[in-house]
Amino acid sequence: MTLKQDDNEKIDTFEIEDVEVPDAELENQYQQDDFDQEEEEVYETFEQEENKGKVSKAGSFIFDLVIYAIIIFVCIYIIPNYVMQRTIVDGSSMENTLLNGENLMVEKISYRLDMLDRFDIIVFYPYGRDMEEYYVKRIIGLPGETVQIVGSDILINGEVLEEHYGKDPITYAGIAYEPIVLGEDEYFVMGDNREISKDSRYPDVGTVSKENIGGRAIVRIWPLNKIGFIN
Repeated sequence: MTLKQDDNEKIDTFEIEDVEVPDAELENQYQQDDFDQEEEEVYETFEQEENKGKVSKAGSFIFDLVIYAIIIFVCIYIIPNYVMQRTIVDGSSMENTLLNGENLMVEKISYRLDMLDRFDIIVFYPYGRDMEEYYVKRIIGLPGETVQIVGSDILINGEVLEEHYGKDPITYAGIAYEPIVLGEDEYFVMGDNREISKDSRYPDVGTVSKENIGGRAIVRIWPLNKIGFIN
């Protein structure tokens, strides 16, 4: 079959008319839609990051709050009851080593670990921990030892104890006139001012059990001119 020239021209014209040319306004709309979509994605990303920041700040605040609460708890309860505590000397029974009104720091670990030594100065509750009254005295006899006072001498397991802490010679033996055998958790204590000290020689005080010890005095913190370790 042959085609005439006119038919060819019609076909060419049809093919040309069949090509769609994008409308300028429609193209601008497409561009605007793309821009709006990108802007929305950016906003959503920013909003997500902002929310993450808020969550992070809230978590950080709660964490700090917990840390502060733990620190306060340790300072108010743990340290004073199990580590270190301030104690004030009341009276003159430990002269000339400790004077009335002096402030001491008492550590609360040694006696729990059975690390107390002879001549350590301890704080104890003579009438039980449920009573507020406490004494400050020096350890003379250790658990398991036999203590006796003969004249002005202190005997430990029958031998004279060499020591220089007494302000004056002993004139009152009290219950230590007879040998006292200390139990596994008992200590015999005396004040350095032995003429006036109410200590283990007296029946209403007696030997000191471990459960009634409050701690070991280690440092004097007041007055300022006497700050230092205690011996």
